Amino acid sequence: MDHDSLARRHAALREAARAGLVGPDAPVAGFVDVTGVREAARELRAAFAGPAPVLHTFAVKAASLVPVLELLNEEGVGCEVASPGELELARAAGVPASRIVLDSPAKTVAELRDALAHGIAVNADNPQELARVDALLAEGPTDSPLGVRVNPQVGTGSIGAMSTATATSKFGVALRDPGAEDWLVRQYVERPWLTRLHTHTGSQGVALELMAESVRIVYGLAERINREVGGQQVDTIDIGGGLPVNFEGEEITPRFAAYAKLLRETVPGLFDGRYTIVTEFGRSLLAKQGFVAALVEYTKTSGGRRIAVTHAGAQVATRTVFVPDSWPLRVAAFAPDGTLKESPDLVQDVAGPCCFAGDLVARARTLPELSPGDLIALWDTGAYYFSTHFAYNSLPRPAVHGFWTDDEGRTRFATIRRGQSLAELLAESGAAESGALKGAGEPPLVRR
Repeated sequence: MDHDSLARRHAALREAARAGLVGPDAPVAGFVDVTGVREAARELRAAFAGPAPVLHTFAVKAASLVPVLELLNEEGVGCEVASPGELELARAAGVPASRIVLDSPAKTVAELRDALAHGIAVNADNPQELARVDALLAEGPTDSPLGVRVNPQVGTGSIGAMSTATATSKFGVALRDPGAEDWLVRQYVERPWLTRLHTHTGSQGVALELMAESVRIVYGLAERINREVGGQQVDTIDIGGGLPVNFEGEEITPRFAAYAKLLRETVPGLFDGRYTIVTEFGRSLLAKQGFVAALVEYTKTSGGRRIAVTHAGAQVATRTVFVPDSWPLRVAAFAPDGTLKESPDLVQDVAGPCCFAGDLVARARTLPELSPGDLIALWDTGAYYFSTHFAYNSLPRPAVHGFWTDDEGRTRFATIRRGQSLAELLAESGAAESGALKGAGEPPLVRR
């Protein structure tokens, strides 16, 4: 259990309440533990240290915030991107092309051309994309490392939507389909510039053993390709990310070291120095390093159930609201001054501000009795919860602040993302095009 992390979060919430970063004038905000992010990145690097060269990248979709990407880049962690927007975020964060990997099942020709022109690594998802790469390479050479994403079809974890190595997954070349492996080997034999293999089994709900089995299969494929070409053409294996997170308590489990140990036992040849390893962790680097804090606006009783209406709902905790069994969150109760609540425990629902009945971040949860003006914290929300805002009811995106402790023991803050203003929300909603539909589609005047 990381008591230092919990103490930093409690101190940050107290100081944030005092400074007005969360409260009546800022009813919901996100917070990122800068020290925790640095510690997670260093733990990752230590876990995979050894003879094999390793490039660690961060799955940008897990926290699409430029200052966070800058922080990770400072710690030697690059970016895995899956869209033009994510690529621009990585560039804005100063991440060099040599530490960027482009993965997406729907890359356009323009996206591919951009990546190849700038030396960004590309993993082709399917035969049609590989043909596009062929055509682009005919236009001119590239410094981009190139590979193919493989679906080893090892099975499904406990959350189907998070499992990407199922028999019918939309990602990659399905290796166990009839003739697929032989076809893929031929593509490498015919293209000496294909030097990478990529796999990603899934994330939350996927067992480490299933992830390791995928890596073992893809490693075996790399060995076969190299035997058939008579040398080491495939020199890099991208093992993806996907380490799950413990959302049930403070303990960080599994650790990166546990996964690396399992990989060393399952695929020892991967670590002997012949292959460069690429990782693409996201949630496991950031989830426990952030939290959402929100104001309790009202409390009520309905049908004997106590309900606290807060400003944190589906707009910031979309997965938790819509799939609560798969994405439960721990909720902590605080007084208006940011100190822990000490009132008697009570079974309560913790509701959000969205105008639909299911907007609940916690159901029948035993917590100190919440009152208007109190604060709640949703722990373990440093990944995805800040970067997948759901604009239901035109609720603006909240501010996100980074925090750390200075040499004198004081909590310091820096704004990572300003809260979205109503003017910005209007602009995003087409206000500049006001009047575009006035009179459009009017039926012609009927003359009698």
